[in-house]
Amino acid sequence: MSESMWGGRFAKSTDEMINDFQASIDFDKRMYREDIAGSLAHAAMLQKCGIISANDGEKITAGLKDILRQIEAGDFSFTVSLEDIHMNIEKRLTEAIGEAGGRLHTARSRNDQVALDTHLFLRRETTNVLALIIAMQQALIDAAAKHKEVIMPGYTHLQRAQPILYSHWLMAYFNMLSRDFSRFTGVYERADLMPLGAGALAGTTFAIDRENVQRALNFAGIYTNSLDAVSDRDYILEFLAASSILMVHLSRLSEEIILWCSREFSFIELDDAHCTGSSMMPQKKNPDVSELVRGKTGRVTGYLTAMLMTVKGLPLAYNKDLQEDKEGLFDALDTVKFSLAVYERIIRGMKPRTDNMRRAVAEDFSNATDLADWLVKHGLPFREAHAVSGKAVAKCIAEGKYLADLTVDELKELSPLFDETVFAAITPEACVENRNSLGGTSPQELRRQMALADDVLANEKAVQAKLAANAELPL
Repeated sequence: MSESMWGGRFAKSTDEMINDFQASIDFDKRMYREDIAGSLAHAAMLQKCGIISANDGEKITAGLKDILRQIEAGDFSFTVSLEDIHMNIEKRLTEAIGEAGGRLHTARSRNDQVALDTHLFLRRETTNVLALIIAMQQALIDAAAKHKEVIMPGYTHLQRAQPILYSHWLMAYFNMLSRDFSRFTGVYERADLMPLGAGALAGTTFAIDRENVQRALNFAGIYTNSLDAVSDRDYILEFLAASSILMVHLSRLSEEIILWCSREFSFIELDDAHCTGSSMMPQKKNPDVSELVRGKTGRVTGYLTAMLMTVKGLPLAYNKDLQEDKEGLFDALDTVKFSLAVYERIIRGMKPRTDNMRRAVAEDFSNATDLADWLVKHGLPFREAHAVSGKAVAKCIAEGKYLADLTVDELKELSPLFDETVFAAITPEACVENRNSLGGTSPQELRRQMALADDVLANEKAVQAKLAANAELPL
């Protein structure tokens, strides 16, 4: 006969290889606090509803708290034969307090228990991701404020396009992270539903009080359909989707940093503490962290695809396939948290090489649009002005010059509207200063953007603090 806690129906013990294959304890043991918090709330509800005695409830509570102490002291041995964190804790509890421990699982299944643990875990960890997003955003704001006058080339198609402020480039990533913050608050909202009480799939015959457990664990709502409660993994999919988008943002930043710190660009200098060298080539200073973040993006997006494929053909309600939700979730979470934390340091240690950036915008044709705009402001239709500016660029290329090197007479050959004032309008400083439209790269607009960013950050901090307090486990 099977010795498993679910083994009454079985004449044989589970094959050891099958045990190893299906066990999840090696990765889901990190949810021990959530499992104990959920069990404490469940036991208190059972006692209040008269389903278990006060004496049994007190024994269960004391036993669970002692197990929590043992785990955190490193005195708890997890067993693969018990499959998962839930059965490991329940087995130890029953060994410690006897028959009362066997009453804890009344009116619940591992199906709604594991769903509860995962909701609690993801809700809490999402607030940690939010805090790390805020920290990186603060680093971007601080860097932008420190280097707000620096001008660099802006690119399209990786070809120099128009001059921009370095701080404008940094604030673009601040805004990306603001959208990431919003997406993760949505993840929290979907995780903030209480599944316990759904049983295996159809509810329970016991007169339980689900609202009592909801209040004890600070959930905003309760699943209103038991089938949905045990089979829903949308909140995990959303976490992986939000994580994938965030990692893509960090990967784009990584790509630019890798380019900008190369000898070919030499636009930024990374702190020595954030780079590595070569075992063969003494001169090397490699942006390994940025390369790793760029590489790890594939892992996170892969987990999203894997989870989508896992649930796409599953009938209701629970299937063992759903155990595949956790390894990818845990690794994606760890990857996102590490990437955000390390990038805060990189941003704070990164310095623009202002002379190289200034030289780059002076020695190109990124002021060609401003030459055309000057003509438009003097009465020429834009399409004609565009053609004139294009001819001026072609002339410069043919003669080895830049637009600022042309004389007024040479420009007048292209359009009689030109006069001496055009040269002041096509300096890199003027190109940046004059782009004062809402959201533009001018210093005036940058000040407005940064003031707005301060407000955004203050609001995000308040949201994160509120959610983190709500997600705190009642242990």
